[in-house]
Amino acid sequence: MITIIDYGMGNLGSVKNMFKKVGEQSIISSSKEDIEQATKILLPGVGAFDNAMKNLHSLDLVDLIKKKVLVDKVPIMGICLGMQLLTKGSEEGTSTGFGFIDAYANKFDFSSVDEALPIPHMGWNRTYLEKKSKLLQDSDERENRFYFVHSYAITCENKEDILSTTMYGYKFVSSFEKENILGCQFHPEKSHKFGMKLFKNFVEKY
Repeated sequence: MITIIDYGMGNLGSVKNMFKKVGEQSIISSSKEDIEQATKILLPGVGAFDNAMKNLHSLDLVDLIKKKVLVDKVPIMGICLGMQLLTKGSEEGTSTGFGFIDAYANKFDFSSVDEALPIPHMGWNRTYLEKKSKLLQDSDERENRFYFVHSYAITCENKEDILSTTMYGYKFVSSFEKENILGCQFHPEKSHKFGMKLFKNFVEKY
């Protein structure tokens, strides 16, 4: 069972609809019982880092999610803010993230490039694979595009965790993968055929 975690800060309907399009049942829930029974976990997220962690703690879900991911080795995929929550923390706030990935979210800083681009980074952009992965298997870099809306970007301390990068003023991490832990800075649920392929791979290959 795929459980989409509802902690009050996600684009839940679109995510569930994308699973339906690839022929997979999923549930939207904040129930500890549903999360305990999950065979895959989807952590969406839109909004502020500290508010997100506060909500997850208020629902008493943080320790359970850590147990499912680190002990039971259940695949988890974070989307946008959900990806950032899987790291150690964010420049946006003071809360500690899950710490599954040795990484940190920093606000876009264009002081070292020629042009200050608009923030948030919004719209379609290409992703470039940094390693082989089942999540982006059979994808074509020449036209592999996803939809982004974000003001903070991940910096990974361990380069081996980086799955793909994207250019926006400078190169940033647009997805990561470490064992059963996956994160996408972009919104695959808003990315049409590219997103459908990613969701299908998450369903079938993990």
